[in-house]
Amino acid sequence: MAIYCLTVARLQLALGQGVRRMHVSAAFNAKAKVSMSRFEPSNYVNYEKLNENVNIVRKRLNRPLTLSEKIVYGHLDDPVGQDIARGRTYLRLRPDRVAMQDATAQMAMLQFISSGLPQVAVPSTIHCDHLIEAQIGGAKDLARAKDINAEVYNFLASAGAKYGVGFWKPGSGIIHQIILENYAYPGVLLIGTDSHTPNGGGLGSICIGVGGADAVDVMAGIPWELKCPNVIGVKLTGKLSGWTSPKDVILKVAGILTVKGGTGAIVEYHGPGVDSISCTGMATICNMGAEIGATTSVFPYNHRMKTYLEKTGRGDIAALADDYADLLVPDAGCEYDSMVEINLDELKPHINGPFTPDLAHTMADIGATAVKNGWPLQVKVGLIGSCTNSSYEDMGRSASVAKQALDKGLKCKAAFTITPGSEQIRATIERDGYTKILGDVGGMVLANACGPCIGQWDRRDVKKGEKNTIVTSYNRNFTARNDANPATHAFVASPEIVTALAIAGTLDFNPEVDYLTAANGEKFKLKPPSADELPKLDFDPGQDTYQHPPAEGGSKLWVDVSPTSTRLQLLEPFDKWAGGDLEDLQILIKVKGKCTTDHISAAGPWLKFRGHLDNISNNMLIGAVNIENDGVNKIKNQLTGEYGGVPDVARHYKANGLSWVVVGDDNYGEGSSREHAALEPRHLGGRCIIVKSFARIHETNLKKQGMLPLTFQNPADYDKIRPDDKISIKGLATFAPGKPLSTVVKHSDGTKDEFQLNHTFNETQIEWFQAGSALNRMKELQ
Repeated sequence: MAIYCLTVARLQLALGQGVRRMHVSAAFNAKAKVSMSRFEPSNYVNYEKLNENVNIVRKRLNRPLTLSEKIVYGHLDDPVGQDIARGRTYLRLRPDRVAMQDATAQMAMLQFISSGLPQVAVPSTIHCDHLIEAQIGGAKDLARAKDINAEVYNFLASAGAKYGVGFWKPGSGIIHQIILENYAYPGVLLIGTDSHTPNGGGLGSICIGVGGADAVDVMAGIPWELKCPNVIGVKLTGKLSGWTSPKDVILKVAGILTVKGGTGAIVEYHGPGVDSISCTGMATICNMGAEIGATTSVFPYNHRMKTYLEKTGRGDIAALADDYADLLVPDAGCEYDSMVEINLDELKPHINGPFTPDLAHTMADIGATAVKNGWPLQVKVGLIGSCTNSSYEDMGRSASVAKQALDKGLKCKAAFTITPGSEQIRATIERDGYTKILGDVGGMVLANACGPCIGQWDRRDVKKGEKNTIVTSYNRNFTARNDANPATHAFVASPEIVTALAIAGTLDFNPEVDYLTAANGEKFKLKPPSADELPKLDFDPGQDTYQHPPAEGGSKLWVDVSPTSTRLQLLEPFDKWAGGDLEDLQILIKVKGKCTTDHISAAGPWLKFRGHLDNISNNMLIGAVNIENDGVNKIKNQLTGEYGGVPDVARHYKANGLSWVVVGDDNYGEGSSREHAALEPRHLGGRCIIVKSFARIHETNLKKQGMLPLTFQNPADYDKIRPDDKISIKGLATFAPGKPLSTVVKHSDGTKDEFQLNHTFNETQIEWFQAGSALNRMKELQ
């Protein structure tokens, strides 16, 4: 049932629906053009075009629009003719820009090179943040990363220069913080090759995580496809106070919607409670929306965003956004597909985990729950920062807690690390004294990079397999994600809660009610943290770490990839569909339970091979649980009868001309946007992935690489499949949108099962499959 939006869009007043909109272009036609960013002075914010498209679509649909719809439909390639139906049709969109982090940019740029195009068609950037391992501290870790990753950094810098892509050097900061500080603005449509790209929604942007092949489409000037999202409304009332933070909003939402509750939808926050949240706090909430499977999340334009734009040197964009304010908020009376309501006055501090980000607890309950479940109470390490929580406000609130402990003669009982989100944040918190406070309480400042959040952590305080607890202000806490130890119980909370727990050293400490013991034996309670939302002085930009593409273009530049490199490898086209059904595919592995992209293509030490498809494929599905034996990376080779690692068996099948299929459970491929989780199965001979349900980005990535992502029409059919079965996919000669395919499952005892498999392919995506990949199809059309 449709839910009506209660937010009244500003500036509509008595003029009624659409009257002011019809004249807004003319009213501001004479205004000076405003650049999208200081790095691209000749690319301009185009609210006039956005407004024009929104008016066309609103008139066609004859109803008020949500903010999500305004921004998405406002970027339609054909607003007049595009079929628009939430949750059903595929939209062809024209994003404003592309952002890529260094681990995924390698494959994206390799694919762009394969396209044969001379320059990117839209503003694009590369951000070096994923390849820096946390070991002994920021400066030394950064120097080490520059040395061991020199080949990759040189490739990305030279490819950026040749093809017109801006390059943020290692040490710049985390991609999402850089985007918020420089590129996001209200109404922009940005795609990024990282699942936490939605962070930009805190600045009123629609920022969507994608695989590298999607980025190549946009950089090539091809309309980008997105299944028309549903819109989930989250109405916020009341206001944040005390120990409750923006992080608690998304921790609560994750507990309500679960890791797949947002799949296929944009989460749109609205209501009077929004104004009590800072711009960077809104970004935190949008960032972790990836953990509920949402396409993205967004907040309406307000004074908190305006202040942030002004403080980050973009007052001209803020002024223009003010002129178009009614375009950048939901229409009065707009409808949501479902609604969640949260009273911020009643929201309590949360902590989620372990092993999944949707297992929500209040701080009041976590201690008893941990004891009941046998989770270790001792906090070994507290880690704050990451792309989710590394703003000036976050660091200030954490320093506020740390200062209280220092004043009572206390330091952290747990190890404590701090990850600044950007060079600008690092320099500013150092200038303003936060770094010293956090260091004095026992913290170690890491490099401006992802670090332990993505498994780039050389952790040495516990042995692999040793049961222990860590608390982080990160976004994900899947098994072994942070430190490669499957026995680590990782919990996610706000930075100030993490800081308090690191000081107390125990998971059952609730700072709202519990006491600490000062050095002199006095009992005391921590006061709720307080800090400035933004620095009183201007931000200190720190070191200049940006490389502009050459003004004269890159036609005379050369990008070299050594044929003997172990880090980089030029791509060869995948084979085309042979024209018939897929017969007798061998089951490689029947996966049991949760299978994220971390299970399919692990990060951590494997990140160094992200530009070399054959080498990175040696990690394919090594984290997935085999239903046959509950083992990890141990499957039976049906040709030899011997057990081996998943990639080894896949390579053996490929060498013997045997194509294979993977069978999986619910929400298969949740987590990161990494397209390697799709490229690797294709490279090693896979043809099809059959599961109960997919996560959005992974399903699209599989299609892009010529794989068949299919779902059981009846989820119970999963139980009919045995690990040694052979599967045939029937109906490919008449493969069509909305028409199920059928399968014949042959069992080793001579019996068989037949049932239907669903798919979400549209006509264009079927062409990708037939051509062997989306990149193959692009080259066919050139």
